[in-house]
Amino acid sequence: MQPNPANRDLAPAVAVIDDDEVYRDRLCRAFETRGWEARGIGDTAAACAIVQELGPDLVLVDLRMPEASGLDLIPSLRRIDDSMCIIVLTGYGSIATALEALKRGADHYLSKPADIEQIIGAYERLRRGDPADTPSPAPTVPSLARVEWEHIQRVLSDCGGNISLAAKLLGIHRRSLQRKLWKYPPSR
Repeated sequence: MQPNPANRDLAPAVAVIDDDEVYRDRLCRAFETRGWEARGIGDTAAACAIVQELGPDLVLVDLRMPEASGLDLIPSLRRIDDSMCIIVLTGYGSIATALEALKRGADHYLSKPADIEQIIGAYERLRRGDPADTPSPAPTVPSLARVEWEHIQRVLSDCGGNISLAAKLLGIHRRSLQRKLWKYPPSR
């Protein structure tokens, strides 16, 4: 079902789905100062109905939400409007979750704290169909801690978030895995 963009002005619209109220409001204000219509959504339960009503050009989805994963929301958003851009934002970025987000229908993936210029730049490149415009970073070798963290994230993703099963497959105690998951991802 296609949303009716005639219900809003000609300004582009963005839906920011994030449970962090401060970050969500900051992004909405930044979009509004740049002439966008912005709507903040704090939970996944209301997200689809509000996105359907708004008919946004861009949807920003937080990966970790309290009631459901942002990844689980992506297919439902795609069914509402296949032409809108969906960008996943997360403070817990890993290669496994980035690939999973793209597999489920996201157009792009950014690590938090992504600022407004990064988000709008990614959106404009996606709309132009010009991902080659993105500067490629110099090749770097990730730290051993980063490789371990990404491996844990991939195994956890493969286990559907089941910490006990992931710990068993990794050969570590469940509590040790929980402690590792509570830490911030190591820098590259």
